[in-house]
Amino acid sequence: MAIGREMKRRVRMAIAPLFFFALASYFGWTAARGDHGLVAEAQRKALLAQARADLTRVQAQQADWKRKVAALGTHHLDPDLLNERAREMLNLSNPHDILVPYPEGDRLY
Repeated sequence: MAIGREMKRRVRMAIAPLFFFALASYFGWTAARGDHGLVAEAQRKALLAQARADLTRVQAQQADWKRKVAALGTHHLDPDLLNERAREMLNLSNPHDILVPYPEGDRLY
């Protein structure tokens, strides 16, 4: 009988520390691995670094395109040269142009 009382007393004494240990373990695990924990924070920082790298790359592309588009303005281009270059690249001619055919083996330049 004395052994039974001693066991009950020890169990009652152990309940509170075990409960608080379990509670502290839960909060510790949540702080490390939870949705807003340390691991999730590291993942968010990695995503943020990747997003910043993408932003820098896209801004460089945007600046390049802005520079190219600005070069198409009328103050930068000679319309005759643009027309000549477009015809050359598209292999087209104006019906009013005079075409001089060259033999196949001769080079112009």
